[in-house]
Amino acid sequence: MDQQIVSESATPSLERPDLYINRELSWIEFNRRVFEEAKDERHPLLERVKFISIFETNLDEFIMIRLAGLKDQIVSRTTPRSPDGRTAQQQLTALRQRLAPLIQEVRRYWRDVLLPALAREHIHVLDYEQLDSAQRDAMRRYFENEIFPVLTPLAVDKGHPFPHISNLSLNLAVVIVSTNEDQEDPFARIKVPPALPRLLPVPVASTEPQAVAFVWLEQVIAANLQMLFPGFEIRESYPFRVLRDADIELQEDEASDLLEYIEQEVRERRFGAVVDLNVNPSMPRRIRSLLLENLEITEDDLTVIDGPLGLGDLMELQSITRPDLKDPPFTPRVPPIIRNSENIFDAIQQHDILLHQPYDSFNPIVDFIRAAAEDPQVLAIKQTLYRVGSNSPVVKALLHAAENGKQVAVLVELKARFDEENNIGWARELERMGVHVVYGLVGLKTHAKVAMVVRKEEDGLCRYIHLGTGNYNASTAKIYEDLCMFTSRHDIGMDVTSLFNSLTGYSRQGSYRKLLVAPVTLRRGIIDRIEREISIHQEKGNGRLIFKMNALVDPEVISTLYRASQAGVSIELIIRGVCSLRPGVPGVSETIRVRSLVGRFLEHSRIYYFGNGGQAEIFLGSADMMQRNLNNRVEVLFPIESRTMKIALMDQMINPILRDNANAHMLQPDGSYIPIEPAEGEELFDCQQWFLDHPLFELNIDDTMTNPTISAIPSSS
Repeated sequence: MDQQIVSESATPSLERPDLYINRELSWIEFNRRVFEEAKDERHPLLERVKFISIFETNLDEFIMIRLAGLKDQIVSRTTPRSPDGRTAQQQLTALRQRLAPLIQEVRRYWRDVLLPALAREHIHVLDYEQLDSAQRDAMRRYFENEIFPVLTPLAVDKGHPFPHISNLSLNLAVVIVSTNEDQEDPFARIKVPPALPRLLPVPVASTEPQAVAFVWLEQVIAANLQMLFPGFEIRESYPFRVLRDADIELQEDEASDLLEYIEQEVRERRFGAVVDLNVNPSMPRRIRSLLLENLEITEDDLTVIDGPLGLGDLMELQSITRPDLKDPPFTPRVPPIIRNSENIFDAIQQHDILLHQPYDSFNPIVDFIRAAAEDPQVLAIKQTLYRVGSNSPVVKALLHAAENGKQVAVLVELKARFDEENNIGWARELERMGVHVVYGLVGLKTHAKVAMVVRKEEDGLCRYIHLGTGNYNASTAKIYEDLCMFTSRHDIGMDVTSLFNSLTGYSRQGSYRKLLVAPVTLRRGIIDRIEREISIHQEKGNGRLIFKMNALVDPEVISTLYRASQAGVSIELIIRGVCSLRPGVPGVSETIRVRSLVGRFLEHSRIYYFGNGGQAEIFLGSADMMQRNLNNRVEVLFPIESRTMKIALMDQMINPILRDNANAHMLQPDGSYIPIEPAEGEELFDCQQWFLDHPLFELNIDDTMTNPTISAIPSSS
């Protein structure tokens, strides 16, 4: 477990290192919870396999970014201590120690539990040695026709330097018997083609109509190496996988053209320093040493994995047509106010509209931009784009708007990690159509989710605004849980206009009417409201905070929450991922509870609830409580001011989340998590399933309309 917590009778210093959980170790515990979903038999079998893939993909990104960043600190000798008091080297050592057994535990579970379970369902993922002669013949033909032509064996000797091993590549180290007894056996490298399926379909002789079988691509290559090296005897071959530093280091102030600069940096990403080398235990020390030497790393950067490398490719099994082994499909809802209105603008004019994806459809957001593109009364569209996907209906609607003569201005954030190439392509296409494209602010990422449509109406211009917690991405909207709001309120419209002026021009906006905007007003806005809750609690005794977010690591926010807890404020934190705050520490955080929710859908919305002495304030938005979000990004939190909607958020969203005893885990003071399980006599409650069954914002009515079935905002969960 994490560092031991020392309780002090005197008022403790809230900057004490032992009051903070290490960010990187907390992330490992988050990914462990993802793995726990794979072990949860309430999920259909192929969904459990999917969680193994997600675990591995998460881990790859963590190694390429966070672990690589620690190595960079060590090399550059810039090693500031983390809030929990560790140097970069201490963190790196702790990470390696924590990761190694977890990675192996995942392989054991795949081998001992999921593989047999799949086989019982007539889905066989086989090793090459398990194939019968007919299957081997079929795979040899496949190798000759589909694999062999794209392979390039690269010899390594005095005349052939060690080749570049690209990031995330799976390879075979091939040892060939030397014809000279005085020389070491020659070595060659073969890259497993990433364009081919990792799991190759194998013919199945079975009377079961749903029976399918697969074999690993690298094993088929290894079994047919003789075709690549005719006239030579193959002694052995071993798979290995390389992960490199993929974090782009930006020197934006030195770039004359930000788009071209980032494009070049993306190309350079594949040449980043090697961070991790994955091998199987069977690889002999001589081959390991050869790889370590040529990749310029040490044994500390070696991960020995007893099982398949790169289990992220198990996502390919989702292509199997077995609905009985997958989550049941559902049709996202469209609120009645939108369905029953002549157009989206009429609906928004009636009152603010809240949507809750994926339970509510993403289509109204696409329709909002499409309607603006077609409506002759619309004059302008402005929008921020962070991650939009490769086939974006939102971007296509913006392009159509430009074709129709609308004034369209779009901020495309080129620095959205791992989406840079995608965003570069969209930026160029938007520019070709005459859209005003801004690439973001120097030194800041624009992470805010904002769109504005300016429409000419009988009584003048009206601004229609969309604000959200999630990206304008139609694909992820099906699996990410997010909230968004449509509004035509004048004060919000003025704020959004000011925001876009600061993003596209030279405006230095220092204050906003309603929005909390990072890096200008958001940090102070959150801190001041926590401070207010302390004062209210000291006066009235009913202080209450509920925050839902992806991550909490900012030391100032954490220390302020500690002070609120010391004052007696009730604090519920719903944090999916990293949390550096220690709950339940005597004299420091006794009134703080932290739960994490990992389930079928990725919890992605951010909600900030302040009790405010019975006059509750609720903000939604794009910002987590992290230094990068508060200091180095453009983020927006927007208020929910309708009393009806506040009550709906509490009764129909926050309280069900706090009731969840199916997907939730509770953070312990030592940094570990334990599952929240039903108490004796209590029924299992899955809030995500509850949201599927209960329309969250069917209300969507004006405050002047009353609904007697809605209770008052509760004071406790």
